[in-house]
Amino acid sequence: MEAVILTGIARRVLDELIRNPYRTIELRSARNVLAVEEALKEALKLFLTYDPFEDVSTGTEGLLAEILEAKEINTRIPWEESDEREITVCRAKVKLVGLGRVVEVERRDGILVARVRELFPHEMSIG
Repeated sequence: MEAVILTGIARRVLDELIRNPYRTIELRSARNVLAVEEALKEALKLFLTYDPFEDVSTGTEGLLAEILEAKEINTRIPWEESDEREITVCRAKVKLVGLGRVVEVERRDGILVARVRELFPHEMSIG
């Protein structure tokens, strides 16, 4: 199955998604926001992983999820130390589909899209 990869997802979020298959995640990384947009446009699943963008390769493990809805929110930054005054946040409501492992990964316009093989729980070595 093909999925868009969300990288650098906190272990706490991954653990909560395993315990409760429905969750709204808040994404601030520009790559992850673009990845959600791509997944919505192409009707693809999401692959959520703890690994950073640069480390995702064949064999990377994570969670497969379906996007139920997503919206972008522009927020003002209240402190003066930042060179930016606004930040775009994406809130995506997802449903856990299962566990997965990357078989093949491809970069498309700054995001990662992968062929993912669904795993059985005993095959997973994450965490």
